[in-house]
Amino acid sequence: MRWDQIFGGNPVGVIVRLVIMSVVVGIILSALGITPDNILYRLGLLMERIYSMGWGAVEWALGYFLIGAVIVIPIWILSRLFGGSKSGNDRS
Repeated sequence: MRWDQIFGGNPVGVIVRLVIMSVVVGIILSALGITPDNILYRLGLLMERIYSMGWGAVEWALGYFLIGAVIVIPIWILSRLFGGSKSGNDRS
């Protein structure tokens, strides 16, 4: 595999563009008062919140899944039984 395929162009040009874009985004974030420490702190806080609500979210999703499955699964089974052979490979 060639380097220009991996990078999506000339590797030196891609690296230069990434450096310039990173500096511009860094200036904008700094003007907004966002620092690397702040970002890491917020990501840690996000992970804690996701972990603490994790089981509640699983129970919530499972409840809605079961309610929907009561309707969706029988319709799917009936459509498979009475739908005949309608595979994507049968072209007339």
